[in-house]
Amino acid sequence: QVQLVESGGGLVQPGGSLRLSCAVSGSVFMLWTMGWYRQAPGKQRELVASMSPGGYRNYADSVKGRFTISRDNGRKTVYLQMNSLKPEDTAVYYCNGPNAAAPWGQGTQVTVSS
Repeated sequence: QVQLVESGGGLVQPGGSLRLSCAVSGSVFMLWTMGWYRQAPGKQRELVASMSPGGYRNYADSVKGRFTISRDNGRKTVYLQMNSLKPEDTAVYYCNGPNAAAPWGQGTQVTVSS
């Protein structure tokens, strides 16, 4: 069974940066498009970035130009580099495969506040 472990969140001031990591257990990593999702209080979970095994990236309009998704297939890890963070980026961030195929991990909290 696939397991997802997110890390790297924290408290950062507006304009700051964070790099999130997601370690993926199991043998599916090389086959899956991986995505980063976020869920803010009182809001639905949304997909913010995804990356195919071949390197195709897609981003939500709200994060384009500020967030960069990458993956290390050897380490079975997907990353999210977040720059120019805004208070509205505050949320719990999760990773998952296509159509959220794996059980959700615990997520990592990102708080953007002065």
